[in-house]
This record gives sequence, structure tokens and C-alpha cells, in this order.
Amino acid sequence: MTNYDYIILGAGAAGLLLADALGKDEFFASKSILVIDKNDKSKNDRTWCFWEQGQGPFDDLIHKTWDSIYVGGQQLEKSTSIAPYTYKMLRGIDFYNHFLPKVKAYPNITWIQEEVANIEETENQVLVTTSSQKFIGQTVFSSLYNASIPLKQKDFPVLQQHFVGWQIKTEQSVFKKEEATFMDFSVSQKGNTRFMYVLPLSDTEALVEYTLFSEHLLEKSEYEEAIKTYIKEKYQDTKYTIEETEFGSIPMTCYPFHQHNTNRVFHIGIAGGWAKPSTGYTFYNTSLQVPKLVSHLKTGKPLSEFHQKSRFLFYDMLLLDILYESNHLGHEIFESMFKRRKASLILKFLENETNLWEELKIVTAPKPMPFIKALFNRLF
Repeated sequence: MTNYDYIILGAGAAGLLLADALGKDEFFASKSILVIDKNDKSKNDRTWCFWEQGQGPFDDLIHKTWDSIYVGGQQLEKSTSIAPYTYKMLRGIDFYNHFLPKVKAYPNITWIQEEVANIEETENQVLVTTSSQKFIGQTVFSSLYNASIPLKQKDFPVLQQHFVGWQIKTEQSVFKKEEATFMDFSVSQKGNTRFMYVLPLSDTEALVEYTLFSEHLLEKSEYEEAIKTYIKEKYQDTKYTIEETEFGSIPMTCYPFHQHNTNRVFHIGIAGGWAKPSTGYTFYNTSLQVPKLVSHLKTGKPLSEFHQKSRFLFYDMLLLDILYESNHLGHEIFESMFKRRKASLILKFLENETNLWEELKIVTAPKPMPFIKALFNRLF
């Protein structure tokens, strides 16, 4: 069995960003690093979107940007600028094509394409078993998410941000290519929080996604029928072809994933609780967490100490408590926020960057009673 100082399990955003950060840092030049993923990362298997001010470290890889968004609902039709933010779209394949060759080229990094079968931690090392090999690591960073773990408890509700998306090409010019549809709640809610999400790539091309914040997934046909109906009603029944499809399910929970970290096995990405609980957005926060983790490694402090508490987690918890008990209230909450507050302030809040005064503006936008009840239940 081969020994490594660090083993990274999974080469998604968290795994590749961490591998790249360690590979290019002279501090870790003497460390042997193994990256394991079951896929060759040659497919466009996902799309990441995020918002940020000005230029960012991924701008050369960005596929499309928007400076304004549309939010719609039962009583809302709002097109608005999000300045000083820009909404950015990054395709998985562009990310992989950039970072994978870099990671493989570092002399102290080894890449293995296999599926991980087991992780076994002992006092002095971690044994990683794949479908055909075994490796020993002093420290393992795992992005392998076990969806059953948070479901074994009742203290923290677990919802899903789940969606099916079609990238379509239409025969007619029907899309506003300068404006992304952030949330359109005009679709039938059916007792849930359901909305359409549209990212126009041109006036004839767009990624159209049917998205839910709810506890249970749907049958594939239900997502697809909703997309068909939306396109027919929203875009004058235009003819179109489906270029690509995608499906995703991201956990929405305040469950403390960090409690499963030890000084030898540390969870990253969604498995580490790096997804924003109230929205499911993960990529941008991951890009912020990786440099912090690398800095922590340099200090020599135990990995189990790498955890930061935030008051924003409490806000997320209250919203998830409400949606878990009364999922149908989701559209009212989000619509009222965008109706009464500037989109840029809402995005700032969702990125955990607001001050207390700004947060007071946000939390007083929706009807207060559901939040008061959720707060009372949490406190008492």
C-alpha cells in the first residue's frame, strides 16, 4: 500500500480547488497528495452560479454573466439591477478543463480514477479502499456525501433543493439575454415551494430549470412536464430542441456536519456543510472556505478546530423550520422580500455579508408570524 500525506476524495469544486491550492503552495511542496475520483471529469455534469462584486478569480472561466434579474410570482413581476453584483455562470466542463490539467501536473500530486469503497480511520492513519486498491493517508479530505446521515436526527430539518434543467435552443428569439430569471413562482406551487429558474445564453438559447425547496424528490416526468408547460405558456409555444439536460439535489439543512470531522478525516464541500442552508448555493462559499482551510493547515492546529459559527446560520435555521412545517409559505416569503427590499441587499444577505441593521430590514420584509413561531419553538 502506498502512503500519502494527504488524500482528497472527490474531484468536484471543493476537491479540485483544494488540490490546486495545496499543489501550488511551496509550503506543501514536500507533501505527497493523492486525488481520487470515480469519473474522468470529461462531461459537463453540472452548472455553478454565484454572484460577486467586480472581478473574481474565476472570470476567465465564466460562461455568461447578467447584471439584472427577474423575480416573478402570484403578485410580483419585477425586473431589477443587482448592482454592485454580477450574476455569473460557470459550467462544470470549463472548470474541469482548467483545473484538472493543473492538478495532474503538480509533481507531488497523484491522480487515480477509481470509486472509493471504504474509509477506515485508526489512531495513526487512515486506510482508503477503492474498488481495486488500498491507500494509507495521514490526513483525508472527503467530499463524499452520505445523504442518510442528517436524516437520522430530528433537531435540524432536512429539505432538498432539487431540480431538472434543460438547455434549449428555440427557433424564435424569445429570451432576454441580459436578464436572468432568478425565481419565478408563477408556476403552480402544489403545496410546496416551486419556481422556474432561467439563464438565457442568447436570445434563442437558455438553461430552463424547474426547482423545488421541499423534503421529497419528484418523479422525473413531473419536472419535465412543468418545464414543457412553462415554455409553452411563457414563450408563445415556440418550437425548441433540447441541447443538454441536468439533474441535481442539494441538501438544505443546518445540521452540524463538522461534528463528524476528526483530526485525520475532514469533510469538505456539501459533505462538510459548505452549502448555504437556505438556498443550496455552494460554489462561492467553497471558494472562500478552501483558502481558509489551507491557512489553517499551515498553523499546525488540529483540523477539528476548523469551524466558524455565524449568526447567519440561525437565520437559515428559522427559514428551514418554517419551510419544513409549512412548505407552501416559501413563495410568499421570497416574493415579499424582493417586493419590499432591493435585490442587491437580499443577495448581500444571502452571502452572509450584511450588518445587523441591514439584516433587520431583510427579516422584517415577510409576514412576521411564521418567524416568531419558529423563533419561539427554537428557544423554548
